[in-house]
Amino acid sequence: MDDVQRISQAPIDERFVACVGRFLDALALQRDASEHTVRGYRCDLLDYRRWAVRKGVDPLFADHRVMRRYLAELDAAGCSRRTTNRRLSAMRSFFRWLEANGVPCDDSVVSIQGPKAEKGLPRVMSAADMRRLLSVYAGRDDERGMRDQALLELLYACGVRVSEAANLGVGGVDFARAQVKVFGKGRKERIVPLHDAACRALRRYRDEARPVLECAGPSPYFFLSARGAKMSADAIRAVFKKALAAAGLDPSLSPHAVRHTFATDLLEGGADLRSVQEMLGHASLSTTQIYTHVSPTRLKNEHARAHPRG
Repeated sequence: MDDVQRISQAPIDERFVACVGRFLDALALQRDASEHTVRGYRCDLLDYRRWAVRKGVDPLFADHRVMRRYLAELDAAGCSRRTTNRRLSAMRSFFRWLEANGVPCDDSVVSIQGPKAEKGLPRVMSAADMRRLLSVYAGRDDERGMRDQALLELLYACGVRVSEAANLGVGGVDFARAQVKVFGKGRKERIVPLHDAACRALRRYRDEARPVLECAGPSPYFFLSARGAKMSADAIRAVFKKALAAAGLDPSLSPHAVRHTFATDLLEGGADLRSVQEMLGHASLSTTQIYTHVSPTRLKNEHARAHPRG
């Protein structure tokens, strides 16, 4: 008896949970999804399962009407449009996978359109706030201080995602060429230049702090914890939050705000949109174009340069 047959004959709730487990394994192994993505899909799918169990609905055979009811209850519970669309996206991917693998189900959710998402602008940090953040660990001589300074410099110098910083390999930092090799979503590789200040911080960490932190044996990862293990994305976020507090900055800021600031500062400095797209690792130029709306200085400069009466 194969896996599909075993799942099909299991009780309803067990069947759904087993399918979710197989789907998440495929997501991680075949699509190389990040831990963060897998965790998010698991939470969203199991939340839907809990709702279905409460309503007495078979979660694998919820038709269009039932799915609309689920989305309506998310709205009534105060979920944002973004959260609702994220859950709907997870469910679409899951049911497409079920269909492709021959698991009996009702895939009505695949054709359901989510609510129109609010178009919020990226949150960016001012130049003064960025200077304060980068000064928190500057000049520290202890291993963690040197590591955390290198981390902050990397985030701002390259606009990398937290997961990309966590997965950065030792060989990914090329000091001779002043660049880093980053593996983004879908393991897509990109090269991002490094400026001198970031190079100095990263080199100092590599030469002085990392050998001490590598106490558990050789590691292929560039950033290591105090126990010599790979720093997780959550650990990097914790470093960032601690630096925010030390700098006296808004605690609601996230490392992604540094990524937004990186992109905005490049555009205001005259970088072209295609180059910024490549450095951020965006698949579509339309994703990068949002930064033109948060860069009024660039817009004014372009208007003055291009308009006949500018």
